Amino acid sequence: MTRRVLLIEDNEQNRYLATFLLERHGYRVSAAPDGAAGLVAATAELPDGILLDIQLPAMDGYAVARALRSVPALAQTPIIAVTSYAMVGDRERSLEAGCTGYIEKPIDPEHFVHTVERLSGWPRTEPQAG
Repeated sequence: MTRRVLLIEDNEQNRYLATFLLERHGYRVSAAPDGAAGLVAATAELPDGILLDIQLPAMDGYAVARALRSVPALAQTPIIAVTSYAMVGDRERSLEAGCTGYIEKPIDPEHFVHTVERLSGWPRTEPQAG
């Protein structure tokens, strides 16, 4: 089964890296550059999981997470904050907003996908050949 992941991230380089790593493990990735576009994409696509930057323009990730959790079809979807917010209390604030897990940036390419899988409760995958 190919899992579908929505990446809500405003930084193009971060989108590229996360997409590359996830696709290498067989995930299908779509992306949104801001919170509003992410909400539209999430409700239209109903992805298996959402990776959410917290520091987004206009609507921060905390507000996005709360809005996503208010959509019944997304209430149980894993939402993982992937953020450079790494101060004391930021992890707790992300979880209180509705995130399932929290990954600090810069991400570790060696362990990123396995961390996403662990936080989502998904089976571990290995990189695909090619």
